[in-house]
Amino acid sequence: MNSDFFQTVCSSLMLGKVKGKPKKVSGGYMHKMYRIKTDNGRQYAIKLLNPMIMQREDAFENYRLAEELERKLQQSGISVIPALEFNHKKMQCIHNQYFYVFNWVNGKSLKAGKIKEKHCAVMGKTLAQIHNIECRAEYSKKQEVVIDWDFYIEKSKKDCTEITALLTGNRELLYSSAKNGNQAFKQLPEVSCISNGDMDSKNVLWENHKPFIIDLECLNYGNPYTEMFQLALCWCGYPHCKINYNLLGAFFRAYLRESDLAYDLNWEALYYSNIGRLEWLEYNIKRALFIECADRDEQKLGIEQVKETVNLIVYYEKVKKELLDFLNHI
Repeated sequence: MNSDFFQTVCSSLMLGKVKGKPKKVSGGYMHKMYRIKTDNGRQYAIKLLNPMIMQREDAFENYRLAEELERKLQQSGISVIPALEFNHKKMQCIHNQYFYVFNWVNGKSLKAGKIKEKHCAVMGKTLAQIHNIECRAEYSKKQEVVIDWDFYIEKSKKDCTEITALLTGNRELLYSSAKNGNQAFKQLPEVSCISNGDMDSKNVLWENHKPFIIDLECLNYGNPYTEMFQLALCWCGYPHCKINYNLLGAFFRAYLRESDLAYDLNWEALYYSNIGRLEWLEYNIKRALFIECADRDEQKLGIEQVKETVNLIVYYEKVKKELLDFLNHI
C-alpha cells in the first residue's frame, strides 16, 4: 500500500498529516498492519482487512458482531485495544479498502521462551473473566468440519506441487481428525459464551506487566471449553511443537479458579474437538492454490502456513497419550 493511501486516510479522519514512511508491522497472518506517525504527535496502527475475506457472504455480519462484543469487553473492564470510531463507525472504507484504526501501543508480545507460568496464569484468569461476562445455555453454533482433502491434493498436483507430498502423506490423519473432532464436539456441555478465538501470545501486548488484547475481529459466541483448551495449548508451547506442562497447568488452574462454569471435564472429548487447525489449514491451502488469494506474497504465506500447520497436526497426534495423561491428573 502506497503512502498516498495513508495520507488520504489521515486527512479524511482528521488524524493529521503523515510524518515519514508508514511502517509495516509483522506478525499478522491474514490482514496487513501499518504503523504511522502524524504531525499531531500521535501514532496509530492501521489494519488493512484482507480483500478476499471481505468478499465472503458473512464477512460484514461477523465484523459487526465482533465490534458489538468488543464494546462489551471494554464495559466489563477487560484490557483491550479497541478500534477507534469515526462518524459512529469502527470499520472504515477508502478506495474499496476496508480498514480499522487503533491507537498505537508500545507494549510487546511475548516470544517463545519468554512466556512464564505467571503469564499463563494471568491469561487463564482473563479468559475466564471474558467467558463470565455472558453465558447462554445453548448449543454452540459450530458447523461440522467437512473438508474434501482429496480435491485439494489433486489440485495441488497442478497448481502447487510444493504441498502435494505433505498433504498426501497425511491424508488419513486429516480425515480421521475431522471425523473424531465432529463427534467429540457433540459430547461437550451445551453452553455458549463470548469467545475471542484468537487470544494467543502474538495478540497480547504487555506493558508494565499488564496485558492488552489486540486483534479482536474474531470475537463471537462459542463453546468456552474448546476455547479454554485451545488457548491453553497456544500459551504453553504447542505452536512450536514443544508443550511445557508447567505452563499448561498454570493456565488451566487459573482459568478453573476464576470461571463460573462447571468443570467436570471430558478431557478426551476436548482433545479431539480441538480441530480449528484443520480449518486454518484449508484456508491456507486455498491461498497456496490461488483459490482465495490476492497476490503472490499471500500465496507464499499460505504455503508456509500449510507446512507449519500440518507439522502441528502431526505433533498433536504424537503427544496425545502424554497430554491426556497429564490432563486426567490435573
